[in-house]
Amino acid sequence: MVLAPALLGWPYDRLDAPLRKAFEVALHAGTAAGLTVALRHEVAEVARSLDAPRLIRLFLATAPATVAGLLLHRPIVGRLSSPRNVAIAQIAAGATMGLADRRPADRSRDDTPLLDAVAVGVAQTAALAPGVSRGGAALTALRLRRLERRSASEISRHAAAPIVLGAAALEAARLVRRPPPAALARPFAAGVAASFASTIAAAGLARAMDDARSYAPLAAYRMALGTIAFARLGRRRPPSG
Repeated sequence: MVLAPALLGWPYDRLDAPLRKAFEVALHAGTAAGLTVALRHEVAEVARSLDAPRLIRLFLATAPATVAGLLLHRPIVGRLSSPRNVAIAQIAAGATMGLADRRPADRSRDDTPLLDAVAVGVAQTAALAPGVSRGGAALTALRLRRLERRSASEISRHAAAPIVLGAAALEAARLVRRPPPAALARPFAAGVAASFASTIAAAGLARAMDDARSYAPLAAYRMALGTIAFARLGRRRPPSG
């Protein structure tokens, strides 16, 4: 939502801020709905297996990012959401993921102390910075703690889902109070449909991450994307008019 308009030269950042926010909320709602549908069996299985220890871990993994998001949303958006800052975040997050993935993988999901949940909570708080990626940050934290990749992938997915769904619900409530102009109903609907469909289409990648032997390709992709974006945005003059 930041890099694509900047790289394609769209005047997205000059739109009215509340309108831009409303559109981003609509995209998040489509993503949340897509996640619920695509991972419905996994979500149901996790819900059935919730007990007190799992609930405590889920709380530790999600509470820090939830509180920080509610308290620091405005300064984060104001200071960190410029295209060049997002490009830098992509480079830094990709490099950190690549280094973390070089750690030995000698623990499985059956061996996850509370400190793992705390590490995920801290990582998801860092991911409030645009460009860091919530799932990627959680994967990085868990690999730093030597968790094997399948377990890291599953835990990061389960920890991210409540925050994505909660944020979408919160912003949707705000959108109900301040709905977009009726003339923009079609573009908003198209955005929701596109985010919903692309989330379902990408669901297979989640399972591919479960079986990944290395996160190096993902880390390299993120670093390359950030580097290209930073270089192009640095040369480009601001659009006029």
